[in-house]
Amino acid sequence: MTAPVIAGLLLAAAALAFALITRLRTARTVARLDRMLQAAVDGTFREERFDETRLSSLEGRMRRYLTENAVTGRQVAQEKTRIQELLSDLSHQLKTPVANLLLYAQLLAERPLPDDCRPLTEALTDQAEKLRFLTDALVKLSRLETGVLQLHPTAGPVAPLLERAVGQARPKAEARDMTLTVRGGEETAVYDGKWTAEALGNLLDNAVKYAPAGSEIAVSVRAYELFCRIDVTDRGPGIPEAEQSRIFRRFYRSPAVADREGVGLGLALSREIAAAQGGYLKVASRPGRGSTFSLFLPRP
Repeated sequence: MTAPVIAGLLLAAAALAFALITRLRTARTVARLDRMLQAAVDGTFREERFDETRLSSLEGRMRRYLTENAVTGRQVAQEKTRIQELLSDLSHQLKTPVANLLLYAQLLAERPLPDDCRPLTEALTDQAEKLRFLTDALVKLSRLETGVLQLHPTAGPVAPLLERAVGQARPKAEARDMTLTVRGGEETAVYDGKWTAEALGNLLDNAVKYAPAGSEIAVSVRAYELFCRIDVTDRGPGIPEAEQSRIFRRFYRSPAVADREGVGLGLALSREIAAAQGGYLKVASRPGRGSTFSLFLPRP
């Protein structure tokens, strides 16, 4: 074998060895990046000490980015928790003064008053009632979000849930000459009876509040493989598509119904109740054609 051939073979072997070493280093770097990203997704990423001379610049930049992102995420979570705790504390402290306002307004209304004072007393009672509703809703919402309040969903028929929620909404509906119809209810689902009735009651209350007097509100149930779906359909003004993602935010109220009674917490509370037991809440609506709010509950 001649010298040039031997030299060529050695050169090829060296090139192959270099390629294998480079490929091995690349595979290690990719594997380490994959572990970093997975830890970031799981929320468990922590900065480690690496030998910078052995890392690619890509890995180094990725490590710095994930470190900064993890710190920012923890700061945001801590700030959110502090705000929720503050909101819960404020709401709790407001409960006693609001109850006293209602009591004194009631005592004042029972006394002989001049005719021009009677409307003022009624207005005082109405505003105190609104403040009490707002306080109670904020307390429930903040406790659900912080995990202080635990739901206890169990498997059972949907009929008692419908009966409870519709029974509470019926007096207001009849006062506006509205018809409440219920279809279905033989299906089963996994839900917390008390809190799910409140979530469904909020949907019915909105329907009664915003749909025109004399119209129909339909409650229907449909079972799927994984979820049981409860629809509340009204013939109200509808919700523009651009607003449909906002209506579940705290205190958001559509400009179209800004003159109606409400504080913008019912839908946020209902969605939180649904999520706390493995379900969810969605809306389908077109302006001028009413809305359908769908509450999805897990099936056994």
